[in-house]
Amino acid sequence: MADDSNSFSKSAIGSYAAVGDSFTEGVGDPGPDDTFIGWADRLAVLLADQRPEHDFRYANLAVRGRLLDQIVAEQVPRAKELGPELVTFCAGGNDILRPGSDPDDVAERYERAVAELASSVGIVLLCTGFDTRGVPVLRHLRGKIATYTAHVRAIADRHGCPVLDLWSLRSVQDRRAWSDDRLHLSPDGHTRVALRAAQVLGLEVPADPDQPWPDEGHRSPAEVRRDNIHWAREHLVPWIGRRLRGESSGDHVEPKRPDLLPL
Repeated sequence: MADDSNSFSKSAIGSYAAVGDSFTEGVGDPGPDDTFIGWADRLAVLLADQRPEHDFRYANLAVRGRLLDQIVAEQVPRAKELGPELVTFCAGGNDILRPGSDPDDVAERYERAVAELASSVGIVLLCTGFDTRGVPVLRHLRGKIATYTAHVRAIADRHGCPVLDLWSLRSVQDRRAWSDDRLHLSPDGHTRVALRAAQVLGLEVPADPDQPWPDEGHRSPAEVRRDNIHWAREHLVPWIGRRLRGESSGDHVEPKRPDLLPL
């Protein structure tokens, strides 16, 4: 695993704004009142625990389904306006999933946004892509995702940004790290990402995010086929349908936490 930890003073982070798409909104990690929790909310709690009570503020601007240019137009200006000490910027994944997309082009646009954020806020934490070798439908995009991930790491080096390296986080390659739709993390997956993000920021964490999963036991070929058929019917077909209709899961969705509020 790459060592992306750094010497940031954990007590110095008193405010945090999360920018991104469904991954950062927390889809797959259900919370109260039809909202989601997710790794960014969980990271915010870990950061708040380092501060006196009510001395930490947090905003989550992420909206599911957003493409990079939408994130840059809608969320980056708001993050700059809020002026937090930490921004997590995870974007471009939905662009990479689109047929015919060019990871080099996406990375160029991504870097312009990183430069804009890095000149306006204290710390900008960047996120790589996941290794999708074991993910149905997405495994054939592994080369594009790897190329984009390499770009993200190079951009981070050029702009002095810490990196949440999801590609090297082996624990999220287990199917139990993913929700039933196989496109978003499960609550346990989000928890492991939050722990790793906290490590990158120099915090001591209560558990190892890469600790092995309990033994699951053998799954028969019939069970695997049954799960695949259920997944295709319940999740894959609706997802393809939305794409063909030009719809997004984030249509009419607003950021769940648009202001820096005490946590």
